[in-house]
Amino acid sequence: MNKKITIAIDGFSSTGKSTIAKLIAKKYNFIYVDTGAMYRAVTLYALENNFIGSDFFNVDSLVSNLKKISLKFIFNDQLSFAEMYLNDVNVEKEIRSLKVSQFVSKIAEITAVRKKLVLEQQKMGENGGIVMDGRDIGTVVFPNADIKLFMTASADKRATRRYKELIDRGDNVSFKDILFNVQERDRIDSTRKDSPLVMAEDAIEFDNSDMGIDEQFERICILIDKKIS
Repeated sequence: MNKKITIAIDGFSSTGKSTIAKLIAKKYNFIYVDTGAMYRAVTLYALENNFIGSDFFNVDSLVSNLKKISLKFIFNDQLSFAEMYLNDVNVEKEIRSLKVSQFVSKIAEITAVRKKLVLEQQKMGENGGIVMDGRDIGTVVFPNADIKLFMTASADKRATRRYKELIDRGDNVSFKDILFNVQERDRIDSTRKDSPLVMAEDAIEFDNSDMGIDEQFERICILIDKKIS
């Protein structure tokens, strides 16, 4: 039986954090939590309720309605991962759109939003046996995590991966727009006042610009096996 450790995976957008986290969770029978999906769901709620747009952001209205937002993950046996539900509606596909991506970093800047979601994330992982990915997991959510990983890659490589992902699912997007979105999210995530994206001092960095999933997974499993043995 595996030791119930906590694994925090942070890093820039489109670095494959979720893919690695899912593989780890499956191998070690841990709970996987995609915190980015939680912020994306709040962003979708803000868009649907006209709290945010290309030239406006009614922060006060969003904050005053946070209590109306219920988030939960429900495991899909066919897909072998948990999907995001916003107020009991499956929004897994909607939250992955470019439109949501364009606003999620702005939503994540709001302290009240972060406070609400961090508390929920900490509750999910209070018993260990969890792998969680996001932007502030090793620095804010689980500063005492047993293993902290920080994923990075060049903006061009990340935009290429994201572009292929969206094209493969049928979205009509341009590479130029995807690259701009990646770079803008990097800027906002790294410079926000509340819990900016930074690598924890005791995190292990993985630059996967030229590293495949299999190689990353193999290296990370060695770290995990040492920790749980």
